[in-house]
Amino acid sequence: MKTREEALAYGLTFPETYQEAPFHDPNWQLVRVQGSKKAFLWTYEMDGLIHLNVKVDPQWRDFWRDAYEAVLPGYHQNKEHWNTIRLDGTIPDVDVKRMIAESYDLVTDSPTKRIYEAVKRIPKGHVATYAQVAKMAGNEKMCRAVGNALHKNPDPDHIPCFRVVNAKGQLSGAFAFDGPEEQARRLQADGIVVENGRVDLEKYGMKDPHDE
Repeated sequence: MKTREEALAYGLTFPETYQEAPFHDPNWQLVRVQGSKKAFLWTYEMDGLIHLNVKVDPQWRDFWRDAYEAVLPGYHQNKEHWNTIRLDGTIPDVDVKRMIAESYDLVTDSPTKRIYEAVKRIPKGHVATYAQVAKMAGNEKMCRAVGNALHKNPDPDHIPCFRVVNAKGQLSGAFAFDGPEEQARRLQADGIVVENGRVDLEKYGMKDPHDE
């Protein structure tokens, strides 16, 4: 990704977003969220290159800056919560898009973000069902959204989607992981016994604190 048009087009793929040039200067093009009017993507040209400002979780701020020389502290914004991405071609598109998506999630506090945070709370050595994750994320009716979010997991090393099983304790299909045996392998590394593609929920299921 090297052009402003590509960045803006991707930013506008997120729900309830719109483009704006608020400073009477066409060099500054923003993508905002409807309702709150919060901007999660700032685009501008500087030194002959397109730059993007994106909001960032402070826990990931330095990770991105250390990973790529073209990720810098936020230009003209709070450097604790914003990064600047220089579109010089050195950052893979997948990571540029990931940073934009993370910015959108931070600004909107989207259901997807809440699902990922819920999955992070599943303790090692335990599993949770889709319904439990949905409940922890604030809406017990969004089991399908949980499945969709985990299928698109942007950070499997820190969001342990392998700890999520269905209501019968059955493992997910291979499409969600790196092969048909990968979820079982990760669960077993967690100390969980998997038999015939299934986990004993009575033994390994995460307990709902409200039921205790």
